[in-house]
Amino acid sequence: MKQMPEIKAMIGLEIHTYLITKEKLFCRCRASREKGLKSNINICPICTGMPGAKPMAPNKEAVKQAVRIGMMLGCKINAEFFWQRKHYSWPDLPKGYQNTISGASAVPIGENGEFQGIGIWSMHLEEDPAAWDPETGQIDYNRSGLPLVEIVTAPDFTDAEEVGEWLGRLLHNLNYLKAVDGDAGIKVDVNVNLVNYKFTGPKTSISQEDVLGLPGKTERVEIKNLNSIESIKRAIVYEIERQSKEGSERETRRFDAATGKTARMRSKEEAEDYRFIREPDLQDINLGSEMIEDLRKSMPETPERKLEKMIKKFNIGKEDAGILTKHLDIAEFFEEVVDAGIDAKFALPWVNVELLRVLNYNKTSLDKSEIKVEHFAELLKLVREGKITELKAKQILNNFYPKSFSVAGIASKEGKISDKKELGKIALGVIEKNKKAVEDYKKGEKNSFNYLMGEIMKVTNKRADFGIARQILEEKLR
Repeated sequence: MKQMPEIKAMIGLEIHTYLITKEKLFCRCRASREKGLKSNINICPICTGMPGAKPMAPNKEAVKQAVRIGMMLGCKINAEFFWQRKHYSWPDLPKGYQNTISGASAVPIGENGEFQGIGIWSMHLEEDPAAWDPETGQIDYNRSGLPLVEIVTAPDFTDAEEVGEWLGRLLHNLNYLKAVDGDAGIKVDVNVNLVNYKFTGPKTSISQEDVLGLPGKTERVEIKNLNSIESIKRAIVYEIERQSKEGSERETRRFDAATGKTARMRSKEEAEDYRFIREPDLQDINLGSEMIEDLRKSMPETPERKLEKMIKKFNIGKEDAGILTKHLDIAEFFEEVVDAGIDAKFALPWVNVELLRVLNYNKTSLDKSEIKVEHFAELLKLVREGKITELKAKQILNNFYPKSFSVAGIASKEGKISDKKELGKIALGVIEKNKKAVEDYKKGEKNSFNYLMGEIMKVTNKRADFGIARQILEEKLR
């Protein structure tokens, strides 16, 4: 009797992500990646593929950033490589081809790498096509010519959860390089193939028809243009289930987020279908050993190394260190605050909680604001020295966005009120104006006390020493 095998998927990824550059790859148009931008305002004859338009020399910063990504992925970096034309006829590419460092006979920027346990076959640089809306036929060329890095993994993944977790770690590490535009998102093509089986018995009598329960064969299926980790995971789950029931042929499919299903787009192209030829209008690139070594020296700490360092150097817990190191700019900000003379344990909640609260409220990030370390450290010193209250400091911190300011002289007019006589008068005034709350408190309503404390803080514009004010209010209510 035949023993049925366990079906196991082979999954590989082709990940496209935008580099952070001021200009496009082959022209000097602004590299606009923000959403909601008016169509076709950052364009020229080069990036719109006008007849006779020739590409300019490639953006040097884009090439450097691509090399650093290859280093992060543990790739062998090739010092010399060349551009090719990848031909296809779609409305988003009017010149009829894409300039890329990929394809038949290509030498990628990086190859044979390994990142977080997954093999990296290659990574290269290419230009982005325009944005085409097939429903309206409209094309927006703002995106055309943006520098893209494509990372091609080995088919080392076996399920959707593994893919999602790995992509999260990849994006975290790319964030530390400050090379990739996180706001622009990612585009991922997923390849799924049910051919790698773990047999539980003798293989000699088991055919592929036995595995799938139907005649035919399985081929690699590509699911195009997935732009979120959640969509990627859902598409993989559906495709594994579909292939296990129906089998598959070599084809390209798309994922419908509304239905959670994939649908056929076209038969899968082979490399020869793109008719790769060397680009005659672009010179070959020779990085040189000196540039490669300089780029290697500029590599930042990895998130894992930074996390380890934070825990050990500042003696803080793994959870707190994890929050700090989620974004490199926050981790570096914290380190600079400590270097400015603020105790790490004292600074931790002000960065991990209060600073992040302000940024999240304003729907921004630290690198898009002008909050300076010296101003932040000044504020914390005033709190630490008891010159202003924590509540007052939080109020001031709210006003640090979009641009911080010096608070060195603020204690003279916004300083903490600790004088018992002054606070006693204020407490009596609050009691007199809030007799209902006082009666409720005496009846056992504890929230009424909190309300009265809030009124004291309001009257003093959050300058009252909370501990002393609380003690005085309790005495006055006896």
